Amino acid sequence: MILSGPEIRRQVERDGITVTPFDPEHLNPNSIDLTLGDTILRYRDEIIDPRQEQDVEEITIPRTGLLLEPLGFCLGSSREIVGSTQFVPVVHAKSSTARAGLFVHVTADLIDIGSIGNVTFQLFSTLPLRIFPGMRLAQMTFWKPQGDIVLYRGKYQGSKGPRKSMISQDPFWQSLFPVG
Repeated sequence: MILSGPEIRRQVERDGITVTPFDPEHLNPNSIDLTLGDTILRYRDEIIDPRQEQDVEEITIPRTGLLLEPLGFCLGSSREIVGSTQFVPVVHAKSSTARAGLFVHVTADLIDIGSIGNVTFQLFSTLPLRIFPGMRLAQMTFWKPQGDIVLYRGKYQGSKGPRKSMISQDPFWQSLFPVG
């Protein structure tokens, strides 16, 4: 079951959902808009080796905007701290953003229940596109889970700003594919 906009507002007021700062003007019929933070991360390594921590460059998005090149990839984040211990958040591109050729989450749209922090956007532009800090870039829906709830306690908990991949910390890579 997806929550309606008015129910999202009620849950924010009751602390069932975290959206900080909360702007009621960002509510939609069944979602809330998320805005782009002030920085992006770009990977510096030519090849991403999941066994090794990746080097990134942090770029402040100028008020005049930042041009995303076609087929370029970077990481941004929501200005809002969002999440819930009662509902499952899912991040989506706004249709206007998608129609401008920007993928906002590439593949990772599900936010685990219990994860609360800034959402990292995986930005992939298909066209030359200028992004601006504070622009409404994405929207989040909230879903009622069925069954026992196990809260997220993973490595991205409490994210502040965009977060690079931390896949190199997964025990899977360490045990099956040692570096060297």
